[in-house]
Amino acid sequence: MRYISRNIETILRDRLASFPSVVVSGPRQSGKSTLLTHTLPDYAYLTLDDPITRERALSDPRFFLDTAGEKVIIDEIQRAPQLLSYVKMNIDLRRDLRGIYVFTGSQQFNLIRDLSDSLAGRIALLDLLPFSVSERNKALGSRTSLQDFIHAALRGSYPELVVSPALDPSAWYGSYIQTYLERDVRSLYNIGNLRDFQRFIQLLAARCAQVLNLSTFSRDLGVSVPTVKSWLSVLEAGRIIYLLPPYHSNLGKRIIKAPKLYFLDIGLVCYLTGIKDEHHLLKGPLSGALFENFCVQETVKMFFHQGRRPNLYFLRTQNQLEVDLLFEESFQTIIPVEFKMTKTPHPSMGAAIGRFRKLFAGWNIKPGMIVSLVDQSVPLSDVLSATTLPDYLSTLETS
Repeated sequence: MRYISRNIETILRDRLASFPSVVVSGPRQSGKSTLLTHTLPDYAYLTLDDPITRERALSDPRFFLDTAGEKVIIDEIQRAPQLLSYVKMNIDLRRDLRGIYVFTGSQQFNLIRDLSDSLAGRIALLDLLPFSVSERNKALGSRTSLQDFIHAALRGSYPELVVSPALDPSAWYGSYIQTYLERDVRSLYNIGNLRDFQRFIQLLAARCAQVLNLSTFSRDLGVSVPTVKSWLSVLEAGRIIYLLPPYHSNLGKRIIKAPKLYFLDIGLVCYLTGIKDEHHLLKGPLSGALFENFCVQETVKMFFHQGRRPNLYFLRTQNQLEVDLLFEESFQTIIPVEFKMTKTPHPSMGAAIGRFRKLFAGWNIKPGMIVSLVDQSVPLSDVLSATTLPDYLSTLETS
């Protein structure tokens, strides 16, 4: 499989020059090991997926680290968290050195908890998600916004699916879900009935880009609300889903307080909901939600691959004002965004942004954007534009 350079490479090198250790976490098959072995060819590589290597690490951690090399990549560190206390001792003996250890892990919740406890102040945390549009187009060539959306939905964004066109996406995703459930969820979390958990994922997919209603899921699945919350935390920690919080600054009781749900790969959503062709994708009942999910997933990838935590929110008030996304540059400095799956946007599609601007006239509200399928960005008014996905991401990237 040929290597496609990743947008996170610059920030990875920066963190290696600044910290004794770095962890690159993210969902399975997002390309963590491939990224590191190609970007850091002078590092030794050890994977704790190998049972012999894992046994060596667990039975004699000091010897394991002493013989690992001056600089080492340790893959799937969550399989031997006991190593981390010895890593800390080695780092503290050589505090002037940088970029000694690089770790990967697929289970964010357990991994970050262990790393935060053991290596506080000694480690930089990075997230690698599946290919962004710009990364995918390095493999496929330049495409229109519509082609990008269709490919992300029907093919997915995981590197193996993008660079291996002979692979059947349905078969790949079926195997991926089974591996995720059997290998990660069952081994690391107290889930209980895996069949109920898989049904939960399918129900979530059918409601992507919607405000979460925990009681509805609890009723539909016959499980308690605390169980639903626990399952959501598992999927969020594994970077399968992303929960977009509501904007709350100085709005009090006027807002809806539940988050909106997005998947970080709409290819998985299409697999779970049975969408396999362009007609059902573009004309079916989920078309608008999938396009919104696509735009949000690309936004989150852009921030994560820059090593930034996104100040992203949505707004929905009790008097029916809804804005798909608010990017907060600083306190009450906002860029409002709407997502519309259309090639012919018009000013009326920005009505919600206009209402938002009037209601909060004292804030610094920057020109709004309607992210759509247009071939090039065009102004719709002095404070509103119809924007391509790349131009929208560029605006947020430099803000």
